[in-house]
Amino acid sequence: MPVVVVAAIIAAMVLLHDAPPPQKQASEEIVVVMPGPDGRAGTVVVQRGERRQLLDQPYAASRIRGDGQPEAATLSEGEVRAAFAATLGALPARPVSFQLYFVTGKDELTDESRGQLQSVLAELRQRPVPDVVVIGHTDTVGAADANDRLSVQRAERVKGFLVGIGIPAARIQTAGRGERELLVPTADNVAEGRNRRVEINVR
Repeated sequence: MPVVVVAAIIAAMVLLHDAPPPQKQASEEIVVVMPGPDGRAGTVVVQRGERRQLLDQPYAASRIRGDGQPEAATLSEGEVRAAFAATLGALPARPVSFQLYFVTGKDELTDESRGQLQSVLAELRQRPVPDVVVIGHTDTVGAADANDRLSVQRAERVKGFLVGIGIPAARIQTAGRGERELLVPTADNVAEGRNRRVEINVR
């Protein structure tokens, strides 16, 4: 089997840092594994010549210093953010998803989701040019064609909220799935609140 130099990186980011060498000093190279949104890190294999290092913990690092030998280390979050401030600042915001729920048979948000809407809008305001996909859903109460129309109405209603805070309409896609993609599988004509929803996917 061939040697795998870099394994699949799941929910992780690899940062490479090469400092310009002053005079005759060797440059420093650092590979750091960043945690994903859930706090977990993927796995990276760093191989330099015969030396092989496995990095599988958040902020685990492999670096080469003046003598050219690799050194394993675990950095703090603060150290990583200080060392790679410019790189991290240039990265796009991570994708995020929200779900809002609706009153049965209507395109009106439930009281709870109406309260959550403000936190959704606050998150979107922080993104300079977000791409947004809004997908409407229904439960299985009523005719399928009517639910298709209702799911589109729900998506368009949420799009209206987003346009209202300044997100360009051209950057918002909407779609309705009716009762075809149930979050909670049910029989026909079952009023399941978790299926009466809109998914907002932002990247």
